Amino acid sequence: MTSTAFETSKPDAVAYLDRLATSDLGRSYKRRMLDELDLHAGHTALDLGCGPGTDLETLAGAVTPAGAVIGIDHDQDMVEAARARATGRAVVDVRHGDIHDLPVPDRTVDRARTDRVLQHVADPRAALSEIHRVLRPGGRLVMGEPDWETLTVDHPDGDLTRAYTRHVAERVVRNAGIGRQLARLAAESGFSVPEVIAVTPVFRNLHVADRILGLERTTRRAVAAGYFTDETAEAWLTHLRQGPFLAAVTFYIVVAEA
Repeated sequence: MTSTAFETSKPDAVAYLDRLATSDLGRSYKRRMLDELDLHAGHTALDLGCGPGTDLETLAGAVTPAGAVIGIDHDQDMVEAARARATGRAVVDVRHGDIHDLPVPDRTVDRARTDRVLQHVADPRAALSEIHRVLRPGGRLVMGEPDWETLTVDHPDGDLTRAYTRHVAERVVRNAGIGRQLARLAAESGFSVPEVIAVTPVFRNLHVADRILGLERTTRRAVAAGYFTDETAEAWLTHLRQGPFLAAVTFYIVVAEA
């Protein structure tokens, strides 16, 4: 069930996040999120789930030395990586913390962002309530999340595509439908939601898609979970290898204001 067409070894978490950020897809949606965040000199900006600090330098440049950027992550290894990258930037403060219980005082933040974070958290609604607590009145939150239930991969056997997507939505991603839920959850947490932007990345290159989606590795997990047999998995992967290839998923950028 393997082929040199696919990346069979799971990449290091830091390397994967850096890879996505520097891809055409990553640069495009991150630029749109930054535009919607509307940062200005002197702002205090909060990067929730900052990972290895991929976006901290960009945020720091936007708020200038007159402002402040606070990066928060629950993973201590990510925090240490982000601190190392932020060395020499006095405007950046990286903290170890839980998005459900932020180490930030009430109403002290002008801007906040989450980038593919809420799909993984235990309680997105509680996280949004915490973000609302720390934002100043009129403060802005920009969130970016995929809706994995919209993931589609072209295959002559539509049942195999549906099985693959079900596996991703039911077993791989904790909050698979979070993208389409964001606007409602934000409103229920006290935000107004002036804008929802749907972006649909389309992948036509198998190698590019696989470096983001981990197609062969995910298929192997789907076999173990009972969504594919060995035979249907091989039929699935054979067609993906031989092409033509096409996959797409809807990514939501949601702007919310406190």
